[in-house]
Amino acid sequence: MSQDYDHALPAFLDEANELLVAMESILMAVQGGQPDDEQLNAMFRAMHTIKGSSGLFGLDPIVHFTHEAENLLDALRSGELSFDDELSGLLLQCHDHVKIMLGELYDKEKLASLAHPPLIEELKAYASRKTGHALTDIDQPAAAVLASDEHESHAWLLSLRFASDVLCNGMDPLSFLRYLGSIGDISHIQTVLTRLPAGEAFEPEVNYLRLELIFSGNVDEKKLNDVFEFVHEDSQIYVMPLAQAAENFQRITMDQSPAECEAVAAAWLKMGISKQQPITLTPQPVATTPSTEISAVDSAKKFALAAKIASGAVVNKTEQKAAKGSEVKFIKVEASKLDSLINLIGELVIAGAGANLIARNSNNNAQIEATATIATLIEQIRAGTLSMRMVQIGEIFSRFPRVVRDVSKELGKSIELHITGAETELDKSMIEKLGDPLMHILRNAIDHGIESAELRAATGKPIIGNVWLNAYHESGSIVIEVADDGGGLRKDKILAKAIQNGLVSAEQVLSDSEIYKLIFEPGFSTAEQVSNISGRGVGMDVVKRGLESLRGTIDIDSTLGEGTHFRIRLPLTLAIIDGFLVQIGQSTFVIPLEVVVECIEIPDDLRADGTHSYLNLRGEVLPVLNLSEFLELGEPPGKRQNVVVVNYGESKAGLLVDQLLGEFQTVIKPLGSLFSHLRAISGSTILGSGSVALILDVPSLIHFATQKESNAFTQPSTSNQH
Repeated sequence: MSQDYDHALPAFLDEANELLVAMESILMAVQGGQPDDEQLNAMFRAMHTIKGSSGLFGLDPIVHFTHEAENLLDALRSGELSFDDELSGLLLQCHDHVKIMLGELYDKEKLASLAHPPLIEELKAYASRKTGHALTDIDQPAAAVLASDEHESHAWLLSLRFASDVLCNGMDPLSFLRYLGSIGDISHIQTVLTRLPAGEAFEPEVNYLRLELIFSGNVDEKKLNDVFEFVHEDSQIYVMPLAQAAENFQRITMDQSPAECEAVAAAWLKMGISKQQPITLTPQPVATTPSTEISAVDSAKKFALAAKIASGAVVNKTEQKAAKGSEVKFIKVEASKLDSLINLIGELVIAGAGANLIARNSNNNAQIEATATIATLIEQIRAGTLSMRMVQIGEIFSRFPRVVRDVSKELGKSIELHITGAETELDKSMIEKLGDPLMHILRNAIDHGIESAELRAATGKPIIGNVWLNAYHESGSIVIEVADDGGGLRKDKILAKAIQNGLVSAEQVLSDSEIYKLIFEPGFSTAEQVSNISGRGVGMDVVKRGLESLRGTIDIDSTLGEGTHFRIRLPLTLAIIDGFLVQIGQSTFVIPLEVVVECIEIPDDLRADGTHSYLNLRGEVLPVLNLSEFLELGEPPGKRQNVVVVNYGESKAGLLVDQLLGEFQTVIKPLGSLFSHLRAISGSTILGSGSVALILDVPSLIHFATQKESNAFTQPSTSNQH
């Protein structure tokens, strides 16, 4: 692989993986149905594009395999094959194998060993069985084409004037020549250089070349035009039988300058086209610019610069077309650069808060106004930059139809996956960490949740089981739900196993929610048999740890015989949030603003006698947690205490504080491992004064407050002993 192309490999991998994702999505979307023409063409283009790009990089093993998959897809497009479940499975295997090959891109020996998998024979056997003959190779080598008279019927003239911005758009003309060389034979190439400027006028990122070439191969005009599918829109591409070239000369040069017409004519004469039919030119008193005959090797050198330019500008071709149609421009940025920008904006927020504090203390109105304007701009920059990191959760959801298909087939179950809310946006950094927890929950729902077809039929349920995956925004958080219509969780079985494992004592009284959450304990499993899917007691504890690392929570609802419902709740971002500052004694804390419902002054009748603390909030019993006591600050209560009413999910509680300090943009700083055991603190931040404030973990505080109040009412005798 040439070093000139090494820098473009990451862009090639990104594009190839995007194409594979699109192909898999189509195959999963048409399960049990028939793909339409657009879907068939999209799958064909995916393999076709990967094949062509692989040829550019000299990745012959990938070219060889994708060529076989392309043959199958071409037969499907032409109607020679019909789509069925077996073919869908083979195409999914092709998708998987290409993905494996891309993963071994830098290991030449391993990549070469993957070029001829047994899957190729399966593809050929399937095609032979369905059609009664071997598939026609869509890229028959030129060697198979007969010489002499028959050769002429397969000879083509290609006149290629690529757009001036083709290099900037990530299209390398050399890749088209390489691909043509893989499907046939290029016998002559002539360059037309009339547009090539001299000296400082030359722009290295602009394409000035026009190519005239003779190609021989057992392909038709449509297939040759398909080679240039992604540049047809802005370029001038002419494909014609060599025997008819001369009579088309006026048509393809009618809008060009006399100098270029003469240069093209000279190039054609050098390729011997005039021997078949004379070229008619309108006489022009213009000196011709000589064309230079070059070999395929020389042309590769001339286009080496194109690969260097393309290495930083390769984008998905279908996206290019869409962008040009709607005037929407996209640019790819490394995630690390965006993360660095977010960190700098976080520091800017802290510095801005410090400047604002100094301005207020100085009592200088002009200074206060200036810092207020800066604070507004910082807020806009913060919001805009964070939105750049937001991606649709469908990026994860798109993986799961394949998982459901494969796992349900392995278990012999019929299961349908229903996805909603895929357009819901979440921070990119969280998307990457959310895949594994969701995968574990989904696989357990399929294995443990959905019953066998026989059992479902015996209980009057439809044989086909259902799994639902949903996402939506609620109260400044994102909620992800995974539900099934299976047998539900057996509370008695879970509790018995937990007692057996020593997780709880037989005397403990647990709510349904607490019993269900026992399945997240390490090593916990009620499966009677260990399978490849689950039953080893690993997975659900990984789910819990993964979600806690994202400052998320998970709740379970289950009805025996009807199904189970997992509800995951996560913050929208882990970087910068709007906070609400409160003071307890001499300490300052931050409550995420998204969970704050209201603030009220402490009522006179609030009971805080050590047994339980609650207040009547407009007819609603609200548990109240005294943060000074809970956090063991040892501070005397303030003269005028307040209750901050917070809400998370379906739970609500009041937090007792001394002072309310107002809203504050909070840059979240993670706590060190020394503080990882703290359940009520989720992070820290730096205030404008330079002091550190801790960010309260509201879900944990609400859980403690509601659980304490519940225990106080359900076990009064026990509570009074303390």
